[in-house]
Amino acid sequence: MERKKNIVLIGMPGVGKSTVGVILAKVLGYEFIDSDLVIQKQTGKLLKDIIAEKGPEGFIEVENEINSKLEAENSIIATGGSIVYGAEAMAHLKEIGTVIYLKQSLKELEGRLGNIKNRGVVLKEGQTLATLYEERIVLYEKYADITVDEENLDIEETIAAVEEALKRYEDYEI
Repeated sequence: MERKKNIVLIGMPGVGKSTVGVILAKVLGYEFIDSDLVIQKQTGKLLKDIIAEKGPEGFIEVENEINSKLEAENSIIATGGSIVYGAEAMAHLKEIGTVIYLKQSLKELEGRLGNIKNRGVVLKEGQTLATLYEERIVLYEKYADITVDEENLDIEETIAAVEEALKRYEDYEI
């Protein structure tokens, strides 16, 4: 099997996809792509403004469309937490990369996130972080090629765990 050319990071907001992604890109000599920044660049709008303007479903459509056409090679792609709602985007990302789910407990995320509205987190009316977490973990697990549990790990330990998992993953070579 041909080795996939990218590593795609998925997970809840606050798990450190962008932070881990930047450092991993440096360690592996890859490019780094933050898909949220790609959305902002292509639309000319901040994520929270797209959500305010189009609503959660409208944002998810924009995110799905832009990510389903993302072109990358030898890149670490950090995705937005809601990427897993876009079937076309996830099919495309799985085709071009190895998908790694960075898993973190709800308790830890609550401590890290603070005001999630300012982070451009897609919440439906009346939804809490806890209900969002329950809804999304099923999707993260569904799409992940590899799951890395970050509980009680710092950034360096998380990166080491990701590298170790990639070495064990059969169609990937570091």
